[in-house]
Amino acid sequence: MKKYFLLIFAIATFGFTHAQTADEIVNKHVTAIGGLDAWKKVNSMVTTGTIKMQSAEIGVSQTILNGKGSRQDITAMGMSGYQIVTPVSGWNFMPFQGQKAPEPITADELKEAQDDLDVQGSLIDYKAKGHTVEYLGTDDVEGVDAYKLKLTLKNGKVQTIFIDPKNYYIIRVITKQKANGKEMEVTTNISNYQKLPEGIMVPWSIGLPFGEMIISKVEINKPVDENIFKPAK
Repeated sequence: MKKYFLLIFAIATFGFTHAQTADEIVNKHVTAIGGLDAWKKVNSMVTTGTIKMQSAEIGVSQTILNGKGSRQDITAMGMSGYQIVTPVSGWNFMPFQGQKAPEPITADELKEAQDDLDVQGSLIDYKAKGHTVEYLGTDDVEGVDAYKLKLTLKNGKVQTIFIDPKNYYIIRVITKQKANGKEMEVTTNISNYQKLPEGIMVPWSIGLPFGEMIISKVEINKPVDENIFKPAK
């Protein structure tokens, strides 16, 4: 009788452990947000929204052409600025911070920003991209006992990703990044997923350290002129 009990216990434990592997969780997440095939068809994405910060509203538009360029346009205090990242260079122009002309970003900043060029997201086909994922168990995220994954990108950047076990959506990302030579953690809360006509799910609410970004429009595979990834002269 004891042997049967141990056998049943071993089988049950194996099944539970197997369900918690990193690959199982990632695969279920990818399926939940539309599936690998649908996401692999995404070559460009233009996202428009507003960041609500205290009493101010900041207009933000981000254009990503997969593997080629990312541009974020920011409108605040009656002025317009931008940040551009490509595989080989990047620029910042923030007139509301006193800049008079575009300035190149540093080599470290360029390395940190390379994941911005992945329009599909780092978990989509992550092994082929050279990333690794490790399952760290579960952790509480505002009352949700979320799956906790450690994602190490090819460039060495580390993210801790929290996935809701009910729907397999990402609900929080903690990113370790360098700023002014110091390492810091940035927490992003993600919610309000909606399905686009292309069959993929994207979040329309992104909680940032300095405010909440509310998405108003997402355009998939819109033609992108690569000249926008060059600084204005």
